Amino acid sequence: MNARPTRRTAAAAAAATALALLSACGNDNTTPAAAAKVSVAGVQIKKDDALHDALPDVIKKAGTVKVATDVPYPPFEMFVKEGSGELTGLDYDLGQALGAKLGVRFVFTPQKFDGIVPAIQAGKFDAAMSAITDKKERQRVVDFVDYSQSGSGILVADGNPEKIGTLDDLCGRKVAVQSATNQLDLLKSHQSVCEKAGREQIAIQAFPKDSDAQLALRAGKVAAQVLTKPAAGWTAKKADDGAAFDLVDDPTAPGGYNASPNGIAVTKKLPELTTAIQKALQSLIDDGTLTKICTKYGVASIAVKEATKNAAVD
Repeated sequence: MNARPTRRTAAAAAAATALALLSACGNDNTTPAAAAKVSVAGVQIKKDDALHDALPDVIKKAGTVKVATDVPYPPFEMFVKEGSGELTGLDYDLGQALGAKLGVRFVFTPQKFDGIVPAIQAGKFDAAMSAITDKKERQRVVDFVDYSQSGSGILVADGNPEKIGTLDDLCGRKVAVQSATNQLDLLKSHQSVCEKAGREQIAIQAFPKDSDAQLALRAGKVAAQVLTKPAAGWTAKKADDGAAFDLVDDPTAPGGYNASPNGIAVTKKLPELTTAIQKALQSLIDDGTLTKICTKYGVASIAVKEATKNAAVD
């Protein structure tokens, strides 16, 4: 995700206690057997025997896929409630769905984001699900099964009173954004587009935190806020039970502006696991489960139509 490094620093301290609790759970050597049928986002998911048989023997014997994740990062990774080790979120739900399809359990354990890939390389984890951007440089050490395309999105007041539909509509308007993010860079780079169209530049107002930017939007001091599209969708869905904000869906940028693939990182030591996950994900795409999971978190448009491997080409 584009703004992940900025958000991680702020989130780490607040989640320290809950992370410790969850880590303790993750170190439990007693793992329950995989359920025969699991319900995720209202969908009953059954084991696919052929996909289970295609798993590497070490995974079938263990009955689990060890998954690293960095919590919290809404809407992908969250705690059900503060102080609890119980997880929820888009990645967690997708992991449970994939596990059910493969006939094993995806067991999530916290890991600092910058340590996730090294931990996979060291054999501590089989995979990671943590809104990880599929990058060519990362593909050298892990494989990716890509499940979403996401970039920057536009959040507006409920009802979209300014009738904003695209990034171009921000020209000449006051727009809030978090400092030191890709979203700020996006707005700055779009100034030349406004100029070429003969329109006024975007009046960018940068804030230390997204929450500060949202306060400005609530107060009517800005016409919109630009942030990652998944975060924008989740905020629109949850704030005041959906009555505070709306997400702008530009049909020319369904995953958001400057969208990039996000994927499940899988150890290169188990290529059969990568293949099995890719096939299981495609099954969840074909039957609509992936879209339903994304819809649950307010970001249906980021779901991919094909389960690709190592989609990043940059």
